[in-house]
Amino acid sequence: MTGPDAQRSPGAAAPEHLEYRVAHLRDRLAAGDLGELGVRIEVRGEAVLLTGTVPSARCRDDVRRLAEEALPGLPVHDDLLVTDSSSPDHAEELA
Repeated sequence: MTGPDAQRSPGAAAPEHLEYRVAHLRDRLAAGDLGELGVRIEVRGEAVLLTGTVPSARCRDDVRRLAEEALPGLPVHDDLLVTDSSSPDHAEELA
């Protein structure tokens, strides 16, 4: 095989299909139980990077799982920051 498809690894989506799948994933994250509008999805070569802030480790894991399900065959990397909204368990000591 020659041309642009020759360099794509087996199982990797064509660029236009990948953008469609990423857009579908964005919609799914925004409309689902997670309602995560703060997660950004970027295509980096033949991998996907998730960035942003989520409220819990469970939410981070759910977002990653959904991305892996929606984009099978592509490496999914995340740089998702988990915010801790719990109350402190001790008083802050000021020096």
